[in-house]
Amino acid sequence: MNYNDELMRYQDDAEERYDNYNSLEDHDYEEDDFDSGMEGLDEYDNYDDDEFEEHDYMEVYDEQDYDDYRRSSIGSIDANDRTLTVTVKNTTDESKTAVIFGGNQEVQQVDGVTVEVEESSHKEVREESKSNPFKIVGLKYSVSDALQFDNVLKIVNKTASGTITTRVWQPRNSSSPQNFDKNMVDSGGFAMNVSGQSSIQLTINAQTTAVFTFTIKVRANMGNLLKGRNVAELSRTPRATGLPQIDMLQRRRRKRRSRKPRVIKSTSRLKRR
Repeated sequence: MNYNDELMRYQDDAEERYDNYNSLEDHDYEEDDFDSGMEGLDEYDNYDDDEFEEHDYMEVYDEQDYDDYRRSSIGSIDANDRTLTVTVKNTTDESKTAVIFGGNQEVQQVDGVTVEVEESSHKEVREESKSNPFKIVGLKYSVSDALQFDNVLKIVNKTASGTITTRVWQPRNSSSPQNFDKNMVDSGGFAMNVSGQSSIQLTINAQTTAVFTFTIKVRANMGNLLKGRNVAELSRTPRATGLPQIDMLQRRRRKRRSRKPRVIKSTSRLKRR
């Protein structure tokens, strides 16, 4: 047999066996076209845009489903109910140590030193801080003698297990040559969490009076639990500095922040090419 004829016979036999996917037993001699795997996909080449759903990638959630996280769920502190004016006096002829707050310890003031709260009483503030802690942000510190500013304030936090944490605040850091009153410092950066565990300890010079005006930023009102509300109460009114230009600027900024931002929806149509 011719070599070429023998080779063609093997080639025809191979095509008969493997070129027909549907019938390997019938040995059809008509050659099948191999499937390309792309049959029927030409109908997806052109998509109708109306067949696809629009997708919002900046979806706005229903606020009612997340009521606990809305700003309105947090109570508001009245602008006239967020100030504590604490007056510390030393009527003796030597320096003494005074303690402000510290409800859990209930430390008695040394002889000749008095601590009073003008809005209520120091005892009331101590008792209230145990169940309704609050946060102070900003203070004004007035003294009868400017040398009192040389004494630092010690912010002490003491737990029932005996752990004591002390931070130091220096009044001189808030003084400035531009201040017209050398016996007063105004610090918007002063911050302190007041609870039964916390207190302020300071050395009050002989025959000196010191007046602290604290601004409450946040406080807890446990009575809100009875109404099913958030126990937190927040003051959104800017702290008054006494300078009309700065106070007016702060109010303008607050109005801008209070405006509800406009939500821009972004939509996209998905296309398969």
